[in-house]
Amino acid sequence: MITFTLCLLALIVGYFLYGRFIERVFGPDDRKTPALTKADGVDYIPLPTWKIFMIQFLNIAGLGPIFGAIMGAKFGTASYLWIVLGSIFAGAVHDYLAGMLSLRHGGESLPEIIGRYLGLTTKQVMRGFTVILMILVGSVFVAGPAGLLANLTPASMDATFWIIVVFAYYVLATLLPVDKIIGKVYPLFAVALLFMAVGILVMLYVHHPALPEFWDGLHNTHPNAAALPIFPIMFVSIACGAISGFHATQSPLMARCMTSERHGRPVFYGAMITEGIVALIWAAAATYFFHENGMGENNAAVVVDAITRNWLGTVGGVLAILGVIAAPITSGDTAFRSARLIVADFLGMEQKTMRRRLYICIPMFLVAIGLLLYSLRDKNGFDMIWRYFAWANQTLAVFTLWAITVYLVREKKRHVFYITYLPALFMTAVCTTYICIAPEGLGLDAHYAPTIAILAAVIAAFWFNIWYFKTTKKLW
Repeated sequence: MITFTLCLLALIVGYFLYGRFIERVFGPDDRKTPALTKADGVDYIPLPTWKIFMIQFLNIAGLGPIFGAIMGAKFGTASYLWIVLGSIFAGAVHDYLAGMLSLRHGGESLPEIIGRYLGLTTKQVMRGFTVILMILVGSVFVAGPAGLLANLTPASMDATFWIIVVFAYYVLATLLPVDKIIGKVYPLFAVALLFMAVGILVMLYVHHPALPEFWDGLHNTHPNAAALPIFPIMFVSIACGAISGFHATQSPLMARCMTSERHGRPVFYGAMITEGIVALIWAAAATYFFHENGMGENNAAVVVDAITRNWLGTVGGVLAILGVIAAPITSGDTAFRSARLIVADFLGMEQKTMRRRLYICIPMFLVAIGLLLYSLRDKNGFDMIWRYFAWANQTLAVFTLWAITVYLVREKKRHVFYITYLPALFMTAVCTTYICIAPEGLGLDAHYAPTIAILAAVIAAFWFNIWYFKTTKKLW
């Protein structure tokens, strides 16, 4: 428990120290925000800061910090280290600066921000790439909750029935003003998710299970360690609990509701650190579960159910069901909402009228339904879609980090560009290596991972240094 406690304290201290440093680097001021200058009653609506934090936390969390951390815990103590360092120095920085750039540029969607700093070609690629990613998120977060709801209701209300219900909810949440459903329901779900995590945290100290410590080593404890090396598999498995490109697509939703730039650190940086804490708690709880039951269980929902029922009783079981069902649904609906806004931005289509919103949403939902039908008909369809989503998610984080790095250089913040340059370099190596050795990628032998990673990092560093020299006329 010593390592776990130190990691928990490090995340909290990281928010106050490194988070304040990043805030000073950006330099928020008192200029009017898009929520005030572009208010439209649909997407640009001023909301209280506490509510924006809750919505942002649930938007970026979903099941990521729970399911990802549980599966990542199989890799051993290294998972704790990645959650802490990833959250403080990569994920929270990524979320904060992406959100603040959106806030500074009128609530722009992520592809527009990336295009500002990486060029028109990259912008066009990211527009399509990001919309596809958002539709993937919405699609993969339907079948699971629908199946759980089907198990809890009469036979007449089967999975198909609940899929239709969830999609109907998606349509409403995507089309209606942000304060009608999301602004009212999300804070309640966020409180439930946090309450469940705090309950598990308390029980960890009550039961005081034997957890691995750093001095035990950082070796790979995964039962299939030969085929699933820590690098890069763990860094993709634990995404939302460390760094996730999906987060940067959600930040503009809240940037359009903030009334002051000075609220950015608690909303963007704070939500990511909170998610990191949740991921750390579940990684520790999962470690205990695997120690008691072995690592054969691959269904994270089973682990969640067992831990909450054993440690929190009936109330815990109810909260677990609420979290496992509600969390993915809430991530899915904001993914579709984000996709609508991304398409609206690059088409220059106003979204104040319902008719204009329907023009974008109808084709988007038809594509999502097609993906869902594929995942249901093919027994491996869901897993395949999920794996592509996981890689695409981290790849988006790579482009976001490089865009922010270019921003820092252009804004004459050259002495601190390394705060995103180093994470960008590392995540470039992770994503390149993953797609080379993953079964859904090139399927190369895992032994080639270090060589591929080094090569990817060297190429990325060389490419950036050429651009940096052309921009500043000096090598950094």
